[in-house]
Amino acid sequence: MKAATTRLSLLALAMALSACAALEGDKIDYKSATKGSTLEVPPDLTQLSRDSRYNVPGGTVSAAAMQAGQAAQPSGTANAAALQLGDVRIERDGNQRWLVVNRPADKLWEPVRDFWQESGFNLAQAEPNVGIMETDWAENRAKLPQDFIRSTLGKLLDSLYSTGERDKFRTRLERNANGGTEIYITHRGMIEVYGNVSKDSTVWQPRPSDPELETEFLRRLMVKLGVSQEQSKAVAAAPAPRAQSARMATVDNKPVVQLDEGFDRAWRRIGLALDRTGFTVEDRNRNEGTYFVRYVAPNAEKKDPGFFGKLFSSSNATPPLKYRILVRSQGESTTVSVLNEAGVPESSANAERIVRVIADDLK
Repeated sequence: MKAATTRLSLLALAMALSACAALEGDKIDYKSATKGSTLEVPPDLTQLSRDSRYNVPGGTVSAAAMQAGQAAQPSGTANAAALQLGDVRIERDGNQRWLVVNRPADKLWEPVRDFWQESGFNLAQAEPNVGIMETDWAENRAKLPQDFIRSTLGKLLDSLYSTGERDKFRTRLERNANGGTEIYITHRGMIEVYGNVSKDSTVWQPRPSDPELETEFLRRLMVKLGVSQEQSKAVAAAPAPRAQSARMATVDNKPVVQLDEGFDRAWRRIGLALDRTGFTVEDRNRNEGTYFVRYVAPNAEKKDPGFFGKLFSSSNATPPLKYRILVRSQGESTTVSVLNEAGVPESSANAERIVRVIADDLK
């Protein structure tokens, strides 16, 4: 772990010698992620293995070619603010933002995939059957101090000059009733910290999702899809109503999440919560209000590893279990519960953990 300790010490020295902490210029720079092999991540950050039956379709679709003759209708969501430019609009609800594009999902898959690769990311997951792609863990090099130490040592010892942070982004494309597509981007982050008081080793721990990063990448994706830089900045900065909080409860001796809002908002918020907290969403059925997910239970012989320990696998982790997340609404009241793979309501410890993870993200 000496290399990791040296890396953290070097970063601390560089930051101490910097004239100011603010970064100049572009605050997002993941270009280094495309140089060389896929970013190497410690074993405790390894995701669940992906099904090999999903393949990205061949052929290239130009984003510009999809813009001609397209016109979108105003948003039908009463509780969400919307601003539209051409056939692309951004909608917002509290700190959540997403794009609505008046183009079929299959025509957007290639432009969105190109967007992430052009932004400096490798894709660790690309499953058009369920409309999900996810980047590999990558480092935002723009967070490094722009001082003489980086300009001198950074070129020689770049591997030792690190922010100690890693980011991963998931994009979900979901068809809407009008034949268009809703695009959601969610962020997850990890940070490297000292693992003991002697500071001779480091471990990776989760850090909170960053809604500002999510919004910034949505804005950049708008530009990719034909919106100007100035227009995208204006619409992404507009405020929105605050979303309702969620609470845990017990119904018929089963753990649930309760929300004081209708199905459309609840369905969207649950989907974003599952994306942000790292569940593997294998499929979804909006008509039935069901998300099909995989979950890694904590090892019973070890201390509960906490929030992300339940969501990341490791070399000695138990196999993933399949569950259904059921979203049921009546008027402006929604209940979210957990079913097992066969569709039977769950009251197990795993169900309670899953409900707590969702509720915590929705607060």
